[in-house]
Amino acid sequence: MEQPKENKMGTMPVNKLLVTMSLPMVISMIVQALYNIVDSIFVSRLSEDALTAVSMAFPMQNLMISVAVGTGVGINAMLSRALGEKKFEAANKTAENGIFIEVLGYVLFLLIGIFVTKPFFLAQAGAGDIANMGIEYTRICLLMSFGIFMQIGFERILQSTGRTIFTMITQSTGAIINIILDFVFILTFKMGVAGAAIATVTGQICAAILAITFNLTKNPDVHISFKGFKPQIIFVKNILSVGIPSIIMSSVGSAMTFGMNKILITFSSTAVAVFGVYFKLNSFVFMPVFGLNNGMVPIVSYNYGAQNKKRLTKTIKLAIMYAVCIMFIGIMLFQFIPDVLLRLFDASDHMLEIGIPALRVISLSFAFAGICIVISSSLQALGHGFLSMMISITRQLIILLPSAYILAKFGGIHAVWWSFNIAEIASLTLSLLFFKHMYNKIIKHLGE
Repeated sequence: MEQPKENKMGTMPVNKLLVTMSLPMVISMIVQALYNIVDSIFVSRLSEDALTAVSMAFPMQNLMISVAVGTGVGINAMLSRALGEKKFEAANKTAENGIFIEVLGYVLFLLIGIFVTKPFFLAQAGAGDIANMGIEYTRICLLMSFGIFMQIGFERILQSTGRTIFTMITQSTGAIINIILDFVFILTFKMGVAGAAIATVTGQICAAILAITFNLTKNPDVHISFKGFKPQIIFVKNILSVGIPSIIMSSVGSAMTFGMNKILITFSSTAVAVFGVYFKLNSFVFMPVFGLNNGMVPIVSYNYGAQNKKRLTKTIKLAIMYAVCIMFIGIMLFQFIPDVLLRLFDASDHMLEIGIPALRVISLSFAFAGICIVISSSLQALGHGFLSMMISITRQLIILLPSAYILAKFGGIHAVWWSFNIAEIASLTLSLLFFKHMYNKIIKHLGE
């Protein structure tokens, strides 16, 4: 087999490379964020209870996506490193074993959808209309989740080889189909939250078909074949060594959201709806940064494998600069037009009363979040996802939830939101300490 020529991740000027790899991902993530917002806007037109139900479904959906994306991060980092080291057969095996792990992830959430969804909702909301709508919505999303697992797995293989333009097409297509079907199923056919769920999984399945097709026809760096396939422990272990910390790190967000919902429901279901709306809105700010990271991770992994310290460090510095700029735009939006943003979701006066100060307070934490996200992804790209996991656990479980509980007890609903700023400052401190350690241990000695 003819070996592929030197990948652009080792030759193209770093700033141009980061922009050309990240921009398609940023665009696709913005479309994805727009879908998240539009999806909830449609649901909010059903009722505030429907919006609350979908908000309460978020921890379980986030857990599912965490498993798919975390596995994808492992695929991305290991495959890019193998290409950087010119180990082309290892890159192929990494891709095949990575998809195998994604399939196992789907089987897990199929079982969770059948057996866990009902007790999960009853623990948050008790019996009633909110729980019934949430159970219906979540079961459909989990039972049909093979689309999201295949979509993410095959998209990460495309990203690993620098073909992010195809990932932009798959994600954007899936999101656009989702938005169109939201209109058809919710507003035209009056299918309620079930319509929203069916629209979601249909978009994911279409995106997965596209991602598989692009890998088979447009990705000469990786050759995937499952003929006679048997899982190989060494590749599974390598992927999971990066992927499991990433899964845990993202899953911590599910535990945090579940805990916050439990804290906020003591005030009102409207407070839970506000929190859900905040997550939809903040995705419009955070998703572009995640897109930037998706472009950055294979560059860092590739140049780590190629022992090129200069390109690696320049990539991280540029990514931090771009992330901070994106976050600044987010702060301005949340500070100056929070009422406009909330009214997109048909917000009641009570929702505005809670939501306007909430958005303004929480958005202050964006000033620190961009740096933390880039550093955390850099640690994963270097194969040290455990440190990223520790940052996430500290931020969301050790700092955020306890401080939110204390502030709720002694300061009321408006004090709760300051817990996000407290947690983000702690996260930034820990991120900088870990990155300094990693620089002195690994990056500093590259190429020696």
